Parts: sequence; structure tokens; C-alpha cells
Amino acid sequence: MQDQLFGDPRAPVPPSADPPVRKRRTEVSPAPPDEALQALAPLMPARARLGTSSWNYPGWAGLVWDDDYPDAQLSKDGLRAYAQHPLMRTVSLDRGFYRPLTEGQYARYAAQVPDDFRFVVNAPSHVTDALVRGEDGRGRQPNPAFLDAALATQDFVAPALAGLGHKVGALVFQLSPMPRHLLHNLPLVLQRLRTLLLAQPPLSPTAPDGVLAVEVRDPEWLDPVFIPELAAVLREAGATWCLCLHAKMPRLAEQLPLLRKLWPGPMVCRWNLNPLHGAYGYEDARKEYSPYDRIHDADDETRALLVRTIAGVTGAGQNAYVTISNKAEGCAPLSVQALAEGLAACPHAR
Repeated sequence: MQDQLFGDPRAPVPPSADPPVRKRRTEVSPAPPDEALQALAPLMPARARLGTSSWNYPGWAGLVWDDDYPDAQLSKDGLRAYAQHPLMRTVSLDRGFYRPLTEGQYARYAAQVPDDFRFVVNAPSHVTDALVRGEDGRGRQPNPAFLDAALATQDFVAPALAGLGHKVGALVFQLSPMPRHLLHNLPLVLQRLRTLLLAQPPLSPTAPDGVLAVEVRDPEWLDPVFIPELAAVLREAGATWCLCLHAKMPRLAEQLPLLRKLWPGPMVCRWNLNPLHGAYGYEDARKEYSPYDRIHDADDETRALLVRTIAGVTGAGQNAYVTISNKAEGCAPLSVQALAEGLAACPHAR
């Protein structure tokens, strides 16, 4: 009777309906070694550095990470594991676009990657945006610090050099879309850009592989009439053009004539957004491609031309830095792998 009323104390306790709390791992570990990727890595041109735009994506579990990690943990602790991927030899540090990074922050990043790793770093927008923008991204008023040479040195070039040292790859001045009155006065903007570039400290004593690069989001910069003037300024400053593969810009083939005018020189390319989504389709791509664990829209045309361009540049002894966003094809690590496979099969790439 007692057992019936109060239960048999010897009976097993039924499992709780709540799932066990998973203990947070303190370190991010890389995905298990992939024999195919490890065999591919030695076939890459020594001067070709491929990578992604940032690294804090939980959807890369099994590709870059060994497990699921919160994006905040990946942002803070994931770089060391990312740099152990056989093909990742660069990464685009994009967070500095929104707020300048300090020398100490750069140094902490540098300490997490191998000696041969190189960073592509985005300049802070308070130097490269002609407008002061609200939280919605709309321009509110003119930016008095636009292309301020001293501020560019203080808040970007000097701390990046001091913190990253020889691991500086490309320091990119990404000029945000400009208001119409400036687009109608591009020669004036170009002269301000020239002053900024010429005022920066030389990179080579600290970072022999380092280069200043200019990226834009207005196709007017690539007007055939304007290209010679633009190329002359970049060449004078020892800077290069950053190939911007974005739906707001002409396709890669239409940007290469400017790179040819700067030859011989390095290649810097940021593959940002698939043109299928249109010039303002960044959010659409984010929603459609998340969690960025597979290729959604393969851009075979861009891949093939990138392979030929990288092979030509590195085959002539120049550096090539190529970083890829998840919004390019759906999964940046798999886009990197596809490029690497193309380079391995390219007879001119070594």
C-alpha cells in the first residue's frame, strides 16, 4: 500500500523533459583536417592569399569550426581556428569600418595567425564617407573629416602598421557612395584622395607586402575618360585599385583595364555581393543565404576570370589578396575552395 501511495523508492527516476544545459566551450577549435583541402593547399601560388570577409559565422560549423559556436564567441576567439584552415591565408577586417581599431586590438589579431598570414583592413568610415549617416544608413549631413589625411594616419594607417607589423596586406580606403554634387566633381575628390594617399607613412619598412588600396561604390570612377587620371594618382602614391565585386559596380572584366594601367603591381579584390540581388540587395542576400553553409548562386563567370587574373598576377611575382563575402555565392569558405580548385587546375598558376 505504501509503495502504491508514494511510489517505489527503488524505481528509476524518469528523465527530465528539459534538455541538458550545454556547457560553453572556452576555445574555438578548427574543423577536423580535410585531406582534400590539405592536398590542395600546396598547389596554391605562394603569393596568392585567399580568405573571407570576417569570420564570425556559426553556419561554418564543419567547414571552418568543429562545432556550433555563438557568433559573439567566434568574433572574439575564432580567428585562431580560422587561420588553421588549409586555404585561409588572409581575412578582411571589416569591423574597423564602423569604429577605428586600436594598436592593441590589431596586435591581438596578429598574435592569433601564422607568420605568413596577411590582413586586408578596411579604413574607418569617418574618413572615407562623404556623409555623416544615421542609424538607417541615410546621409544626414556633409562629413567635414572626409578624406582627412591626418585623421587617416592617426586612426587607421599608423595603428594598423604598429599592431599588425609585417602581417599587413592591404589597407583599403573604401569610399562610400557619394552625393551627386561630388560625383559631378570627381577631379576635385581625386585631388583630395591624392593628398591623403601621399601623406601616409611608407608601408614597406614595416610591412614589405603591404599596399594602400582604394575601393569605391560609384561606377562613375570607372569612366574610360577618367581612368588615366585615376591611375596616375594611384601610381604616384604607390597605391592600387581594389577590385570591388559588388552589384553597384561594373563586373570584373570592366574593372581590369584600370588594374592593367597600374601594372606591374599587386592585386587586391573584395568579392562582396552577387549581382543577382541588385545594387541594394545586401539584406536580401543575407536573408536568403543565411546561415551561409552552402553555395546558393554560383557565379562561374566571376570565378573563372578571378582564377585567370590571380594566376597572371602571381605568376609575374606580384601579390594577390582576394577576400570573399558570404553574400557573393552563399558560403565564403566554399567559394574560397572553388577558387583554389580553379587555381590548382590552371597551368599558369604557380
